Amino acid sequence: MSDVAEQPLAAVTAHAEALYDLGSTTVYASRHDSRFPYTLYVPPEVTTPGNDVELVVVMHGTGRQFIQYRDAFASFGRWNRCIVLCPLFPVGVRGDGDRNGFKRLVEGDIHYDKVLLDMVSEVGERYGKRFEKFALFGYSGGGQFVNRFAYVHPERLWAATIGAPGNVTLLDASKDWWLGVGGFERHFGKPFDLAALRRVPVQMVVGRADLETWEITVRDDSPMYLPGINDAGRTRPERLRALKASFEAAGIGVRFDELENIAHSGLQVVEVVQDFFAQSLRTMRTGA
Repeated sequence: MSDVAEQPLAAVTAHAEALYDLGSTTVYASRHDSRFPYTLYVPPEVTTPGNDVELVVVMHGTGRQFIQYRDAFASFGRWNRCIVLCPLFPVGVRGDGDRNGFKRLVEGDIHYDKVLLDMVSEVGERYGKRFEKFALFGYSGGGQFVNRFAYVHPERLWAATIGAPGNVTLLDASKDWWLGVGGFERHFGKPFDLAALRRVPVQMVVGRADLETWEITVRDDSPMYLPGINDAGRTRPERLRALKASFEAAGIGVRFDELENIAHSGLQVVEVVQDFFAQSLRTMRTGA
């Protein structure tokens, strides 16, 4: 007897597709590492051969609101013909209660950038697509992830939005990783590709009222402490402006959105992020 899970998507009944594989989907465990689940929004056009469906990845922050982000991007995915992938990197995967490992890409033997790339490949295979490039948005802790992922894999991105990171990795080779990109090749086994990063449309977004410092000021008795970790600025807007300046000094244009009357809320910046992605998508699709 044949196994439905091994059949191509086209062979699965329309009813089952509607329930599980199209629209706002269920939560899947990554087949590469089942510790890491994800959810999707999948537009109906994905079943049409030859349709130019693209991929948008939304990375949660410390609060792990991956379902809420999926729901917030569902309409965008529907009207812009994009699959939306929202991973979950749980707290304490290694049994130590650590909330922050994913933000720095590497936690012990876990390489979160590779976990995400495995998810991207898996989603592409499920829907008969090859997502050589995708858009990536993250806010707060997710913004830290995007900041560093863009350095390591710029060739995989057609757009990147860095939202309100508490700590930033400046594009500064005089500062060691992960405050800067010094020693990059030693950490990642490949040289830093500035030319590829210059080809990625970049947005940075933060609320002008995002001024609390208790969560982002790293004390010298913290396991996260590195000398100079607080030097980029006191608040999130200050630190993001320092990151923007480091990008621009390296010849990378940045769309910088500092939004009035918004404190620290990723869901409140979704509209401006979607506007940026829609513009980047139009440019990519028209070949402009």
